[in-house]
Amino acid sequence: MGMATSQEITKLQDIARNTRKVILETLAEAGSGHPGGSLSAVELLVTLYFYKLRHDPKNPKWPDRDRFILSKGHGAPLLYSILAQAGYFPMSELKSLRKLGALLQGHPDMDIPGIEMPAGSEGIGLSVGVGQALAARLDGRPTRTYVLMGDGEQGEGEVWEAAMSASKFKLDNLVGMIDRNGIQQDGLTEQIMPLEPLAAKWRAFNWNVIEVDGYDYLQLIEAFDTAEMVKNRPTMIIAHTVKGKGISFMEWSPTYHGTAPTKEKMEDIYKELK
Repeated sequence: MGMATSQEITKLQDIARNTRKVILETLAEAGSGHPGGSLSAVELLVTLYFYKLRHDPKNPKWPDRDRFILSKGHGAPLLYSILAQAGYFPMSELKSLRKLGALLQGHPDMDIPGIEMPAGSEGIGLSVGVGQALAARLDGRPTRTYVLMGDGEQGEGEVWEAAMSASKFKLDNLVGMIDRNGIQQDGLTEQIMPLEPLAAKWRAFNWNVIEVDGYDYLQLIEAFDTAEMVKNRPTMIIAHTVKGKGISFMEWSPTYHGTAPTKEKMEDIYKELK
């Protein structure tokens, strides 16, 4: 298990800062989309893609690649901005987000390089992750599968069916991640469908559970490295995050779950991002 250098962490910080800018510019151009849950998980996905994930943007179908599944499909602006920065498609594609006939639609689909699962309806991703992890084992491949879920998604029954399956099959090549920002589409998770004690629930399903500050790179790196060493159990990383992180008027606001910033608001956003 390696430990990141200060130069590596500085690189991740720079990518995360640019990712926030790209997400918000893309959504302002589109005039619709989901900023809150995209901004909350920036550091989580930046660390995964630019520190841990085994992948090749020049060969997106490389059979031994690690898989990433975005189960919370409304976080597409985050994933698209990362895939573009990694080199899966030109940055210019982001300007046409959600436009008719464009490559990048409101939720990911299989026409996009680097996408492993079409997303839209919540709760499906972990089941697909179980299937991909099982397939990798049967094929004798070193592939690891990572699945990012929202916390509102934890109210879906299919999530817990997948949790039981992953535990039954001892899928130590499967890592789940929960963007625990406490807010879902219509309000606070603990008012709509209380999740706590969330970590205890996953442990009760025989998962290895790691709780982290979703903005602490050292904790994120250690979580991904530790998950790789765990045997005979899947790992769930619960990242404690803030909806709309980095933009003061978006933070902790259910309004910005699915409301894009206006182009006029971008002036205020640029000031904050500096």
